[in-house]
Amino acid sequence: MRTPVPRTDSLLAEGYQRCARITRRFGTTYYWGALLLPPERRRHVYAVYALCRLADDIVDDLGATGPERVDATAAALRDFASAFRRVAAGEPSDDPVVAAIGHSVRTCGIPDECFDRFFGAMALDLTQTTYETWDDLLAYMDGSAAVIGEMMLPVLQPRSPEALAPARALGLAFQLTNFLRDVGEDLDRGRVYLPQEDLRRFGVDPTDRRVTPGWRSLMRFELERNRALYRESDAGIPLLPGSSARCVSTARTLYARILERIEADDYDVFSGRARVPTWHKAALSARILVLGPAQPREVTP
Repeated sequence: MRTPVPRTDSLLAEGYQRCARITRRFGTTYYWGALLLPPERRRHVYAVYALCRLADDIVDDLGATGPERVDATAAALRDFASAFRRVAAGEPSDDPVVAAIGHSVRTCGIPDECFDRFFGAMALDLTQTTYETWDDLLAYMDGSAAVIGEMMLPVLQPRSPEALAPARALGLAFQLTNFLRDVGEDLDRGRVYLPQEDLRRFGVDPTDRRVTPGWRSLMRFELERNRALYRESDAGIPLLPGSSARCVSTARTLYARILERIEADDYDVFSGRARVPTWHKAALSARILVLGPAQPREVTP
């Protein structure tokens, strides 16, 4: 059982400020969405994001999974997970970010098993580079994406346990959007997340890095699969209190619009990263703050 360990206010304040900076730099959609939460809950979103980001950075560093570095990368991931678990269990830490993350985990009561699944998925990234079927990819995404939705639920304080399935669906939707946007970057790391059965079905090889008629057809198929996950997640928004509903609605709407950017770029995910401009994120956050959760806007090719 976790027991809170007193930490100096200044250490935690510094840690939460750093978590916010990490989120603003690398997870701007989460950052703008979380601004709609009360400060005491907003910082927990930033802390959960920082944990996931720091672990992801270990396994996603270019060359981290190369034959000469994979053992060192695995050791670094184990060391980070161990340090996090000790602080989450109540031990003190002189690292402000780890201290803040541990404080959020204890304060919100995020279950230990969420982190078991998360770090298991991160470790899998060191050895698995392809996924044969959609079900195989979903099994991986349970620990790398759906579980993040579960981690966020104690922060968002839903009014019903029925919010669990939509939260998982939103985590899956966010990560599939990342996979579709980052095909080129993932190739640089030696990974292909798109199911091999889908690539064969449409007769494409992403390592060619070419936008062909077959590639466009594949991407349309995957984008529709992605949008179905977003639609599934929408059932959870009415189950959240007002500020949480505004936060999730903002993040959901902004992330889904990355798919529109991919379409506008003619499905070219090799030449650059599809982005939603920062001014757009700020404007949407302001609009939802005033008018309430947005009605999701679906675009069908």
